[in-house]
Amino acid sequence: MTRGLRNRHALALTLAVVGCLSGATGASSAEDAMNQLAYDAQTRGPVPIPPGERDLQSVVAQAWFKVSDEGVPLEGPSFDRAGDLLFTDAGTGRVLRLTADKRLTTVVPTNDLNLGGLAIHKDGRIFAAGTGGFKRGTIVSVRPDGSDMRTVIPPEAGYVVNDLVFDAEGGFYFTDFRGTSTDPKGGAYYVAPDLTTVTPILPNLALANGVALSPDGKTLWVTEFGRNLLHRVDLADATTPTPLGTAVAYHFTGPPPDSMRADSDGNLYVALYGQGRVLAFNRNGIPIGQVLLPGRDDGHNLRSTSMALRPGTDDLLIVTNDGPGGQGSMIFHAKAFAKALPLFSHQ
Repeated sequence: MTRGLRNRHALALTLAVVGCLSGATGASSAEDAMNQLAYDAQTRGPVPIPPGERDLQSVVAQAWFKVSDEGVPLEGPSFDRAGDLLFTDAGTGRVLRLTADKRLTTVVPTNDLNLGGLAIHKDGRIFAAGTGGFKRGTIVSVRPDGSDMRTVIPPEAGYVVNDLVFDAEGGFYFTDFRGTSTDPKGGAYYVAPDLTTVTPILPNLALANGVALSPDGKTLWVTEFGRNLLHRVDLADATTPTPLGTAVAYHFTGPPPDSMRADSDGNLYVALYGQGRVLAFNRNGIPIGQVLLPGRDDGHNLRSTSMALRPGTDDLLIVTNDGPGGQGSMIFHAKAFAKALPLFSHQ
């Protein structure tokens, strides 16, 4: 074989090897791409909607009122007999009033009670639940103008009171926000209309949080913040569950459930703290829809704590704050499935 022939043979062999290596590399890259996990529109962002809830009817709430440029923790929205929206700044304990023409005033000034959940008695008094720094909780009542503060549940009782709801008789249920996911010390309790007798309804809960009643007052709902649960209690009377009447209706995914409200059809709306959304259930605890807050996919407005239904309407007002995100504390508006109960039938 001549030298030129040998050189041409060696060149052809080299090109063949390079081609094989190139083809192998391309195949490997394609295979890697096929085997690689990648974010998509449904999984991008800090709080993607869980797969089982993605197909629910969904609406996006609209900005309705900016309470503060700072991310103060808003809680407890409730309407009074004048049609004003009352809510709290749980950090300072203030109770605030927003009138129909959107004038914001202070009803109860800064205090050390850490007032959060609110409910309006049928006589017009405002009842407020305070966590007391998560150590010495209390429930107080004040007149509509914020005067004549009275203690209903004293700190010495040992509860860390989070939220409350009245029944038609003037008694109320409240939640005790104590314990952890592995050491449940909280629960749900009933205070009789005499405002002195306290009866346990659901003991041994981990950070019992939201509480709501069905329109007929026969179904009690409680959220368990520490274990991501929605409890349903069928009531024989105000303090007695029916036989087989207590059940876990739903197990949430991701950041936990907070406060909730029921509409006149018995649908339940649960705020998800840390998710920037409200999940709606029918009267049997089956999810049927959700309200998403703007900016949630970018990590804003995630601290959705509670909501109020304007009496006689389907207006749903959701309170939230952006924490350190820079967008302050907001009230958002959406439309519910059904209208709210008339004021003072029970809240």
